[in-house]
Amino acid sequence: MRTHLVLPSLLLLGSLSLTAACSSGSSGTSDAATVGARSGSSSGTVPVRAVDPSKIKGLRIVNDSSEDSSCPFATSYPDVPGAEAMTAAMKKYVEQRLATFRSSCDDSSGAGDIGELNISHQFLVASGDVLGVRLTTQDGTAAGSGLDTRTYWYDGQSGAARTTLALVADGSRDALVAALKKQLKGRDGTDAETVDGAFADRSNLGGLLIDMAFDADGGLRVTFARGTVGAAPAGSYVVILSPATVTPWLSAFGRRVQRQTVRPSGSLDLGAAATPTPAVPTHTASGDDDTDCKQVMCVALTFDDGPAAPETATLLSYLAQYNARATFFTVGQNVAAHPDLVRAEARAGNEVGNHSWSHPDLTKLTSEQIAYQLNRTSAAIKAATGKAPTLFRPPYGAVNSTVRHATRLSPVLWTLDTEDWKYPDATKVAQSVIGKVKRNDVVLMHDIHPTSVAAVPEILRTLTARGYHFVTVSHLRATM
Repeated sequence: MRTHLVLPSLLLLGSLSLTAACSSGSSGTSDAATVGARSGSSSGTVPVRAVDPSKIKGLRIVNDSSEDSSCPFATSYPDVPGAEAMTAAMKKYVEQRLATFRSSCDDSSGAGDIGELNISHQFLVASGDVLGVRLTTQDGTAAGSGLDTRTYWYDGQSGAARTTLALVADGSRDALVAALKKQLKGRDGTDAETVDGAFADRSNLGGLLIDMAFDADGGLRVTFARGTVGAAPAGSYVVILSPATVTPWLSAFGRRVQRQTVRPSGSLDLGAAATPTPAVPTHTASGDDDTDCKQVMCVALTFDDGPAAPETATLLSYLAQYNARATFFTVGQNVAAHPDLVRAEARAGNEVGNHSWSHPDLTKLTSEQIAYQLNRTSAAIKAATGKAPTLFRPPYGAVNSTVRHATRLSPVLWTLDTEDWKYPDATKVAQSVIGKVKRNDVVLMHDIHPTSVAAVPEILRTLTARGYHFVTVSHLRATM
């Protein structure tokens, strides 16, 4: 596919007491009615403590995406050594949602824009012997807002994945339910009959309470999916139970999770065998490039959706062998997990651009949500490299006036699409470039796919022999 090169320019989560509020999240994935304000807090809520995923040894982010305009998706979930059972549970959920989404795409063939599927992840706690992750799903084919959030837990002490209900002792679940019902009843969009009905089937309590996590002060945050405890138009509901209220109800596992959330030990030990640290390329190149694209043939290779381990490291080694430079449009949640790879990209003379935090279609978001996606990613890139990006590639190439006006970054599309996400065949990917490339092309590839990375040596070897020079997008723009 050829297009034009463009080079110009979560839920707000409430303790037993006081008032209710409605608010929208800043990430573009939330609409929550927050029940209650925290007693003794001027703001009413206490933030979730941030987790630095780069400190998790052996962490791999499992990414997948499709640029197919008739069925666009982007999914991610973490694979943490030692927590294989938890990883398997997340993988099962993601694969099931993806299969259902693709089926909806097939059923809606030719019916126009069906939206996208986006599954992103957030670490809730990764300390001591406990691990917690929230997956947030935005599904354009689902009813209502299409928003779903759920938490996954792993207990390193017992070596087992845990459900959200495992945070609460068996004998305290009735007390938990009573407290939740008390806070939900009478709120906007709810009534006693609906709330009681939602909790009536105790065998499905785990299906209702699929998103529970602790705040930085130990309060328990319980999120209810849209339409489960109140009217669907009201969105999702969140109740926050104060530490004093909830702590007596916690299981031994729940208390360890609460303790590691409030006072993290700083390291995660799930009993996994020692995980060797993957080697990061150390190639260094000056940021200066004297290639004159008016005098010689140039091409800009661009790689989206990374960084990924170990694929990006392998790719950097290939580029260094040919003194080739490229532009990496990185996803913020992957930058946070692998800042060492982003530093290696920049250190080798490559350009690092912004590809949003979690790869949503930016044209479906508000200006505030777009700014959040891009600004958070730019901050992560600057923290890793010392330099803020100047370019961004909108996910799926989707850009409009709202997106342009929400950022000072310059949008960059492409002129040659390898469609490498569609064809997991290194030879085919290489030929999609070698057989079609023209002078000053901007080539779209993805460094999250091993077969795409495996195609790069043949591309570099063949095009170098033809007299091509590999430059960054900014250099191409400045000299063509």
